[in-house]
Amino acid sequence: MILTLAQALRTSQTDCIAFIGSGGKTTALFQLAKQMTPPVVIAVAAHLGIWQTSLASKHIVARSSNDLIDLKNALSDVTLITGEIEGDRAASVSDETLKTLHQFCAQRSIPLLLEADGSRQRPLKGWAAHEPPIPNFTNHVVAVAGLSGLGKPLNAEFVHRPEAFERISGVKSGEIVDAHALTRALLHAQSGVKNIPPSARKTILLNQADTPELQANAKTMAKKLRSAYHATVIASMKQNEIYAAYESTAGIILAAGEAARYGQPKQLLDWNGEPFIRVVVKRALEAGLSPVVVVTGANAEQVEAPIGDLNVTLARNNEWQSGQSASVKAGIRTLHTTDPNAGAAIFLLVDQPQITVSILQALAEKHAEGLYSAVVPLAMGRRANPVLFDRRTFADLLTLEGDTGGRAILHKRRVEFLPWHDERLLLDVDTPEHYQRLLASEGR
Repeated sequence: MILTLAQALRTSQTDCIAFIGSGGKTTALFQLAKQMTPPVVIAVAAHLGIWQTSLASKHIVARSSNDLIDLKNALSDVTLITGEIEGDRAASVSDETLKTLHQFCAQRSIPLLLEADGSRQRPLKGWAAHEPPIPNFTNHVVAVAGLSGLGKPLNAEFVHRPEAFERISGVKSGEIVDAHALTRALLHAQSGVKNIPPSARKTILLNQADTPELQANAKTMAKKLRSAYHATVIASMKQNEIYAAYESTAGIILAAGEAARYGQPKQLLDWNGEPFIRVVVKRALEAGLSPVVVVTGANAEQVEAPIGDLNVTLARNNEWQSGQSASVKAGIRTLHTTDPNAGAAIFLLVDQPQITVSILQALAEKHAEGLYSAVVPLAMGRRANPVLFDRRTFADLLTLEGDTGGRAILHKRRVEFLPWHDERLLLDVDTPEHYQRLLASEGR
């Protein structure tokens, strides 16, 4: 699956998205506009080069909100609205005009895209005290950084407002800007994360990832940037390529069953000196899954005791007797409360302590490449567990009934398979014989 920018940003027709930063911001903004269902409105809250106005299918100069009275009949596929033309630049629109545009677009479910600050064509920038000027009605902010600035000296040729970038990055004037310095700058409280409305989604777009080396740098940066941004998109707007879209991946551990066939709680069986439940939780945490939700039901207090010191969120399923679907729904509902911005969830079975960190990370990495609806491991040509589900499947998962899990909805979605050469993924524990088989597979 080839991701578009609109898919990577998870856009909708009711969005008001502000683009800030440097390194291809305007290109990204217009590319996104052309991928969304028309009409789309673009407004400029900073100066725009006059040559860039031709990227829109229609350009309207609005000196005030009065110039927008007949906007409904003036719209084209991509309509750009700026202030007065001043030499070789188009000025920003007024705050009053922006408010009028927002009301107009919101009433008609028309996407409104904003270019909220400037960078004078530099790949990197530092922010002045008044930047970025983001309207409080914005529900998504995309901060853009140009990776072509990596390996370059900190000076005015490559960095807009170099003195401000020096303060937030720790790099001295003339020194080389590397990935660590850019990460520090993007995480700094006085960088692009400031002035963002509290409820807005925050995405960092690492643009100009035009080489394998820059893509590798971007992946390393993405792990650290997730502490401040809901998503990190790695792209090359010049090549019209989205390489990955990283979001938080949750772990939902299904541990509510009574284990009637086994005769005792499977969650507490021994695996290398620790109960199954603790081993599976530790694997999820070691793999970087966040948050980790543990669904308990039968024997809940006994099952929860071994993980009381671990960083997990508990979800009690009081309807565990109705089947696995109740546990799936309890996990999704708890996840929505704990992290409503989670991009995906991996469902882990408590009777699979043999699951490795590597398979969990591989599922998340594969998902980032295409934001697939589901990623299923294939072991020895057979579907195996655990399975990753994208956030857009969560509504379907909440409709499950009876003793069925997430696989019941796979026929509705495109499934991406992940070949995995470890047949242990096919093993689980329903009976004492299965337990002995699992132990034998580990040479125990």
